[in-house]
Amino acid sequence: MVAYLLITLVKCLVVLLILLTAVAYIQLAERKIVGRMQSRVGPTRVGPFGLLQPAADAIKFILKEDVTPDGAHKFLYVLAPMLAVVLALLSITVIPVGPIVHLFGITTALQITDINVGLLFILGVTSLGVYGVVLAGWSSNSKYSLLGSLRGGSQMISYELALGLALVGPVMLAGTLSLRGIVEAQAHLHWFIVPQIVAFAVYLTAAFAETNRVPFDLPDAEGELGAGYHTEYSAMKFAMFFLAEYVNMITVSCVATLVFFGGWMGPLFGPALLRALLPVLYFVAKVCCFLFLYIWVRGTLPRFRYDQLMGFGWKVMIPLALANVMVTGLVVALH
Repeated sequence: MVAYLLITLVKCLVVLLILLTAVAYIQLAERKIVGRMQSRVGPTRVGPFGLLQPAADAIKFILKEDVTPDGAHKFLYVLAPMLAVVLALLSITVIPVGPIVHLFGITTALQITDINVGLLFILGVTSLGVYGVVLAGWSSNSKYSLLGSLRGGSQMISYELALGLALVGPVMLAGTLSLRGIVEAQAHLHWFIVPQIVAFAVYLTAAFAETNRVPFDLPDAEGELGAGYHTEYSAMKFAMFFLAEYVNMITVSCVATLVFFGGWMGPLFGPALLRALLPVLYFVAKVCCFLFLYIWVRGTLPRFRYDQLMGFGWKVMIPLALANVMVTGLVVALH
């Protein structure tokens, strides 16, 4: 029991350290890549090639004055960013990044906890993320924040339906809600991107909307709402929303990798150490491809008009996802 608790604690600390570092350097990569797309160079001043810019940004967040608006509901104003970041981090706990390994006589899974309804757990936790957005907008006592939170709430609820339905097809093919089980099912058949290409397209589009990223960044449209639901936030409270957004990007990228692209599956070769490391490297490489896609789309596409966004979700995404579920169910029943 003590050994299990120690292993879990070590996993939590390692995952938290990797996540915080990843968020910092994803943001740096985004500024660099979008800068190149726009004929700029991006951050270059702090450290060689601007590599220490995330550290400078972190120091700036810590040292900035933490301002609370006079008319704000103090408790909910503070609770909203905490809720956003806790729910974002909670989703990561059930994501496996590799096969079960044997280290120093201990057999353990490369994830914090392994539950047999991991996919359902992620959908449940991410659906609660809308509370952080709505509470932030309402408690700030600002019309711009309130408009942003209303947009964010309706958008996230609408596209959550399409995202969940897109995952039903792969679940029917795998016969399990366990993320590890879904990956192992693809080892026996083939990556689910092949038979579930429609589901993947719906999932990917809904994931962009769920994380409030371009072209679905209506809740924090700078040109219309200042910054949306977090307009009145500063210092570490703003940093929490910032962290939650990027962790959510990592989460949906991990789920796409596990459900549609075989997770850590890939060819193994070389000595024993390399064969042990390759699955994790495959998983990280696939997730990085999705994160690059996020950045690429941000530098390429304009944002939707709000009525177009909601119409697309209800009139195109959800019917398409339902049609995919029915066809997949028919195929599974016939086989």
